[in-house]
Amino acid sequence: MGDVLQTIRHAGRRQAYALVVLATTPAICCAASANDAPFAREIAPGIFAHQGLVALTSPANRGDIANLGFIVGDDAVAIVDCGGSVAVGEQLLAAVRAATSKPIRYVIMTHVHPDHIFGATAFSQTGATFVGHRNLPRALAARGEYYLRSFRAQLGAEVERVKIVVPTMLVEDRATLDLGNRKIELRAWKTSHTDNDLTVFDPKSGMLFTGDLVFLQHTPIVDGSLLGFLKAIDELQKIPAKRVIPGHGPIGVDWPQAVEKEKRYFEVLTRDLRGLVKKGADIEQAAAQAGQSERKNWELFDNYAPRNATAGLAEIEWE
Repeated sequence: MGDVLQTIRHAGRRQAYALVVLATTPAICCAASANDAPFAREIAPGIFAHQGLVALTSPANRGDIANLGFIVGDDAVAIVDCGGSVAVGEQLLAAVRAATSKPIRYVIMTHVHPDHIFGATAFSQTGATFVGHRNLPRALAARGEYYLRSFRAQLGAEVERVKIVVPTMLVEDRATLDLGNRKIELRAWKTSHTDNDLTVFDPKSGMLFTGDLVFLQHTPIVDGSLLGFLKAIDELQKIPAKRVIPGHGPIGVDWPQAVEKEKRYFEVLTRDLRGLVKKGADIEQAAAQAGQSERKNWELFDNYAPRNATAGLAEIEWE
C-alpha cells in the first residue's frame, strides 16, 4: 500500500488505538515505460503483470509502487488494480492496448489504498465496469478526500489528475467474471489487511492475484486486523493456485510457498505482542520492540513495522 500518514490516538490501556493508514520465462508485452523496459510482461498465457517498486510514493516514481496486471479472455479483458497515479494507469492502459484490441470489460480494485486505485481515472472512458469488495465504497467515502490531501506532497502536481472512482459491481462473498473461455474467480475477505480486500484467481492459468493480502520483500502492512490477517493467510493457502502476483514484490512466485515469510512475520509479531502485554508494556514499547527480530527479512521495515505493532496491540490486549 502507499505511504499514507498514520494517526494514532492513545486512549489509555485496554482502549482501542485508532489506526488510519494507512518474479517459466516470461513473454514480453506491451508499451514501454520511461526507461524503455516493457511496462508489463506475460507471465502465463493471457496473464500480464507489472511489478511496482518497493519504495515509498514520491513525485519521481509517480506512485508506481504496487503490482498491477490484466487478464485476457477470448472476448474481453479484466484489469486487476490500476496504479498509484493517473500516469501509471495510463501506462497500464497503453500496455493493454499494445497486447490486445479486445475491450476492457472490468477494472477490479483489490482494496482502498491509493497505490492500487489512484490510476482508475485512466480507465474511466473505456466503458469498463469497476468492481470492488462490498465495503469498498464506504472506505472510499471515509478516506478518499483524506488520501487526496495527504498525497499532495508524495505525488506533487500528479495528484491533481486523480479522481476517486467508486465501484458499481460489488462482491459480497464470491463472484465469477466471464471473459470468454476464461472465468475468473473473485473472493471478498473478512477484515485482515483492510476490511475491503478482494483476490482474483484464474483457474485456467493457476495464477492468483492477491492484492495486499500477500507482500514479498516489502514489509507487510496491517490496516485492518492482525489476527484476521493470520486467519486470511490460512484460507489463502487453500486456494489451488500455482503461482501468485502479490500486491508488492516479485511476481509469478510459486504458491503457496510465497506467503510463508509473511505468515512467519505475523506469527512473530503476535507472539511478541502477547509477551509484552503480559509484562504490562505500553504502546510505545510495543511499537519499538514487537517483531523486531524480523527486521532483516523486510524492506521499509521502519516505515511500517511500528504501525503494525500498534494496530495489533489493542487486539492482543482484548483477547
